Amino acid sequence: MTGRRKRSISWDEYAREIGVNLQRARLARGLSQERLAHVAGISAYTYQKFEKGESKPGTPMNPRLMTLTALCQAMDLKITDILPANPPDVTAGR
Repeated sequence: MTGRRKRSISWDEYAREIGVNLQRARLARGLSQERLAHVAGISAYTYQKFEKGESKPGTPMNPRLMTLTALCQAMDLKITDILPANPPDVTAGR
């Protein structure tokens, strides 16, 4: 062990990685954004923003656990399949 800590990524970067993971999983299953959103019970617009890592333009996504669960169930995934391995330290500065 080198004793060096891996650079913590920002929430923006983490959200973008989740979006990329969602997109890859969706494409691997041959689903359209609209179909996946419908099955998960969210709007297509909301899902499109998620794939960009956003909730609103310029705001990193922060979906409800129920929404992530629905998206994963619709694609037969575990939540851990879409979450990047190294989350940001969201407790820093608190």
